[in-house]
Amino acid sequence: MVKIKVEGHEEFSAAIGMRLVNAIEAHGIDILHRCGGNARCTTCRVAFNAGEPDRMTAAEKAKLAEKGLTDVRLSCQVLCLEDMHVTVINRLASSGLPDPGGKCEAHITPDPIWETK
Repeated sequence: MVKIKVEGHEEFSAAIGMRLVNAIEAHGIDILHRCGGNARCTTCRVAFNAGEPDRMTAAEKAKLAEKGLTDVRLSCQVLCLEDMHVTVINRLASSGLPDPGGKCEAHITPDPIWETK
């Protein structure tokens, strides 16, 4: 188990290898994931305060570059492998949307090709 701290919430434990977006949502924390965790929409963005992994999927790297986003990560593409402290960027409560998005599967999609950050 690893410890996850989401800004504004109590720290919780998550299973090693769990997708960060699923860990956050499983603990009742409001986070968007409009594309269902497929690295297509960037709504599941988080900012790392501590514990940012030094690798990312090629899909995440490409999507962040396409959108010109820096200093954020896609929680659907991050595995819980070490303790982390993050800030959720997009929340359902402030979005005006009817739901957070499609279910994010347990495994990273698309199949990950790992690159250094």
